[in-house]
Formats: sequence, C-alpha cells, structure tokens
Amino acid sequence: MKKIWTIAWKDFRTYFTSPIAYIVIAGFLIIMGWMFFFNLSHFNLQSMQYKQYGMGGKGTSITEGIIRPLYGNMNVIFLFLVPFITMRLFAEEKKMQTIQLLMTSPVTLGEIVLGKFLSAFLLVLTMLTLTMVYPIILFVFGNPDLGPLFTSYLGTLLLSGCYLGMGVLFSSMTENQIVAGALTFAAGLFFWLINWASQSVGQTFGEILDYLSLIQHYNNFSQGILETSDVLFYCSFIGVSLFLTHRVLDSYRWR
Repeated sequence: MKKIWTIAWKDFRTYFTSPIAYIVIAGFLIIMGWMFFFNLSHFNLQSMQYKQYGMGGKGTSITEGIIRPLYGNMNVIFLFLVPFITMRLFAEEKKMQTIQLLMTSPVTLGEIVLGKFLSAFLLVLTMLTLTMVYPIILFVFGNPDLGPLFTSYLGTLLLSGCYLGMGVLFSSMTENQIVAGALTFAAGLFFWLINWASQSVGQTFGEILDYLSLIQHYNNFSQGILETSDVLFYCSFIGVSLFLTHRVLDSYRWR
C-alpha cells in the first residue's frame, strides 16, 4: 500500500506542476458556481411565487429544486473534464520513453495501475471537496435533507471513478494524449446513453442496456437512496477497467 501511495502522491503533485490541474479546477468551479447560483435563484423565485399565491408548503423542496439538478449537472461536467485528467497518466510515460523505467522499477504492475488511478481520483476528490461550500450555504440559509446530499456526493464520486477507470485504460493503450482523451469521452458518453436503445431491442436486451447505463445507477443516489447493487456496479465497473489496464500493460511489457 505504501508503494501505491508513493506513486499516487508523485503523480498527484505532477498535476500541479503544469497548468492542467489549475485549468480543470478553475473551469469546474466557475461552471459549478454559475449553476449553483442559477439553481438557487430559480428556487427562490419559485418559493416566492408559491407564497404569493398562497400555496404554502406545496412548493419544490431544496432537494428537488437545487440538489438533484446541481449534482446531476456535475456528473455531466465530469464527463467532459475527466479525459483531461487521465489522458496523460500512461500516454505521457510512453511518449517520454519513461514507461520502461516504470515497468522495471521494484513495484508490481498492479501497484502502478492502482497508484495512477488513485492520483487522478485524488484530484477529483479535491474538486468535490471544494464544492462543499454549496451544502454549507444551503444549511446556513435553508434546511436541506442531509441524506440526498450525502448520497449525491457518494454517487458522483463513484460515477467519476468509472470515468477515471476508462481514462486510465485508454491512456495505457496509446502514447497520444489527445487520442486517449477522445476515447475516454466517447466511452463515457456511450455508457451514459446506452439505455436510450432499451425500448427498441426487446425486454431482455433492454434490461441489460439499462443495467449497463452509468447514469441509470445514479438515479437512486440522487434521491437519497443508497442501494448496495448500485455501489457494487460502480465498484465492479472500476475494477474491470483497472484489470483491463493491467492486461494491456502486461502485454506491452512482453512485446
């Protein structure tokens, strides 16, 4: 575990030696800040209208009016940003011809893969931590439900982990960072939209497509429901992605 953490921490610090981390974090916070302000303003306007017309408690709750759309949009943003985070992990090593040194270092291939994944995961976790200001504002000026907030963060973290897993995999397959990023985005979008065809392929295949859809498993999290099956799906998706990365690198070592 110490070797995994050493690799992860080294790569995590590398993000901040280039403009990548600063650009990604700044873009993420600007977009999320605008969305939070827009959702909050729209919610306040709706609440005032409900009170004006004497509808009292029939208005939209904070969970429905702010939390669900805010973190739903956050998942879309991560779909676009994660490829920029993961595209360099192995592709840069190959391009700089340092992959041979890494492969022959006194660490196992599994430790290398987990370390690289963890470094990107830490960056996403940092970005999510910076958004904790939104729940704080909601608790100061309102009374949001704690359950949906917690599950929304957990679901977003797990869903982002799936994006990261795909990003690590495609970065291990090429030395071109742009190709790795494009493939990561395309794969993420595919698994996001895969259930769109579920209505036209029959019940059995439709259920399979629904199950493979990344966003389908997030729905329960956004409603404050923590289902073990959804957590296991995301963890399995990440595990399969990292296993395939291991096999790709193992085949590269024996070429």
